[in-house]
Amino acid sequence: MKTLGIAATGMQAQQVNVDVIANNIANANTTGFKVGRAVFQDLIYQTMQREGAANPDGTVRPVGVDIGLGVQAAGVVRLNTQGGMLQTDNQLDLAIEGDGYLIVTRPDGTEAYTRAGSLMLSPEGEIVTLDGNLIEPAMVVPENTTDVEITPDGLVLAYTPDAIEPEEIGQLTLATFINDAGLKPIGNNLLLETVASGEPFIGNPGEEAVGIVRQGFLEGSNVDPIKQMTDLITAQRTYEMGAKALKAADEMMQTANQIR
Repeated sequence: MKTLGIAATGMQAQQVNVDVIANNIANANTTGFKVGRAVFQDLIYQTMQREGAANPDGTVRPVGVDIGLGVQAAGVVRLNTQGGMLQTDNQLDLAIEGDGYLIVTRPDGTEAYTRAGSLMLSPEGEIVTLDGNLIEPAMVVPENTTDVEITPDGLVLAYTPDAIEPEEIGQLTLATFINDAGLKPIGNNLLLETVASGEPFIGNPGEEAVGIVRQGFLEGSNVDPIKQMTDLITAQRTYEMGAKALKAADEMMQTANQIR
């Protein structure tokens, strides 16, 4: 009897599903978070009778007897739909409207990518993320700056009391990927390039296929709490049905063992 193993794979799959849903719900208020969706695929089939096999009377079997051996998690797909715009009026907060990721340099010198635009200034005046990672290309705000303006096309301007015109201190660039669902999440709102994502295409905000930036806004999470709760209930019920199938198989085996 294969039911025990099949039901167990179903319960394990729903555990993965619930883990993904729980992570989505936990990050409902995380800046720039993108909801994940667990996807599954059926396991190998055991063929008891082959399709198209000849019957004793010379006819051909139109269908076979293929018994599936369960299910497995095929992956977690990140849904990169646009999150809502949250106005903060903080001059260093940025939201990306459209495609693209801010480029940051980690302490080990490697690059990572993020949609979380909660930016700050380091003690040296460099524009950094909340974790202190440098924004690329690196920009330093002058010490006597009174205001910083970031245009929709990513131009960063600094206003100082002794200057009539603002000083241009840098140009923000955004990275896009042919398959941004293939980026690897590592926590702290950061993603890493992988073979699946392909190499980044670097462009200025507003260029073709690159989004624009909105100063004084943050992009909210794209998690829909109502849908997540519905999916959670569905996963829970499916897990319970798998447990009932497991129990039914156990009772059938007990019955078979009691036959004299």
